[in-house]
Amino acid sequence: MSSAFLLGDDVLTQLYNGIFSWQFLEFIVAFLSFFVFVLGSAVILVLAERKVVAWIQDRYGPLHVGPWGLLQTVADMGKLLLKEDIQASQTDKLVFLLAPSVFLAPIIAAFAVLPFSPYVGLPGTALATGIVYYVAMSSIDVVGVVMAGWGSNNKYSLIGGLRAVAQMISYELPLVLALVGLVMVTSALGNAGIGTISIKDIMTYQASNLWPGKGLPLFDFIFKGFTPWAWFFLVQPLMLVIYYTCGLAETNRPPFDLPEAESELVAGYLTEYSGVRWAMFYLGEYGNMTIVSAIVTLLFLGGWSGPGVALGNIVLTALVFLIVNGLGLSNLVFLIVLGVMNWLMFFGFIRVVQGATAATTRKAQAPAMRAQQRVAIVPQLAERAGASGQKP
Repeated sequence: MSSAFLLGDDVLTQLYNGIFSWQFLEFIVAFLSFFVFVLGSAVILVLAERKVVAWIQDRYGPLHVGPWGLLQTVADMGKLLLKEDIQASQTDKLVFLLAPSVFLAPIIAAFAVLPFSPYVGLPGTALATGIVYYVAMSSIDVVGVVMAGWGSNNKYSLIGGLRAVAQMISYELPLVLALVGLVMVTSALGNAGIGTISIKDIMTYQASNLWPGKGLPLFDFIFKGFTPWAWFFLVQPLMLVIYYTCGLAETNRPPFDLPEAESELVAGYLTEYSGVRWAMFYLGEYGNMTIVSAIVTLLFLGGWSGPGVALGNIVLTALVFLIVNGLGLSNLVFLIVLGVMNWLMFFGFIRVVQGATAATTRKAQAPAMRAQQRVAIVPQLAERAGASGQKP
């Protein structure tokens, strides 16, 4: 009995040390970060999509909740969390309840292999089989869609689920083949013809010393060590288009939004879902959009190894620091000046977008406005002709 108690004490001690260890804390922080990142990105993407679609369709879109309607999706999220979870009586309850989790879990897991920063990394970002892991995770969410369609015990849901699965599986193969070309490029650039399927390594190849201009003082001064001419989309543009098209189909975005087909299938495999469970499917869909966009950025556009607006901000920050330091002013003044300049650029960017939106809207509306003017002029001309006794 004493040995059994000692064994139990050892197990409890190991469990206690495991739970209160730094490794477990890092896991909790990473999991919560992924979940919060998916949730936050979904809120932003929903708002952006609604604004863009409204602009395309010549209407306002979200407008009333918050300044410029920016808090509309936050209000929608709160409504979904508080909404009643309705379940039809004839559903396969176990399958019906598990489907949202099965759909969302692999999408959250796929974030583990995405490198977000050169300074902050998680253990999964160094995974040597990152592409295989990503493709595997992106394929598992199909099971959640099947479970949702089958478990709803609804013909419309079942047809919508089958449509969704058929589309997702059909575009899975060209999506993977589009990434094989990148592996072949790294094989040509690697030592002894050995390529890589690690997402981080493929991104590193786009900033390696194998490309011309790297190491030259002029290019290093201009691009700060970045090599924008080494982005893989310059040598694989067709693969970028194919992957982007397959990504739209994988995430059910227009024009590949056939699985829902509101005109004939109500809401597809989501017909019987409401509240939080419906939000989990929606959250997973937009999280998948974030992953697809991140893969395009990392594998085709150099990840963080390319210049852009961030490079301009670095140059601006350096100039402000040199000027403030040259005048003998304190670091507080430097921070205040830098903050004011960045806020001015932020509002300037918003004004530029508003101006471009207004100009394109007026251009799109011009034919309809001219047609309305012609329709309004015809009765006036008829009245004038009748008053003067002339034929119109």
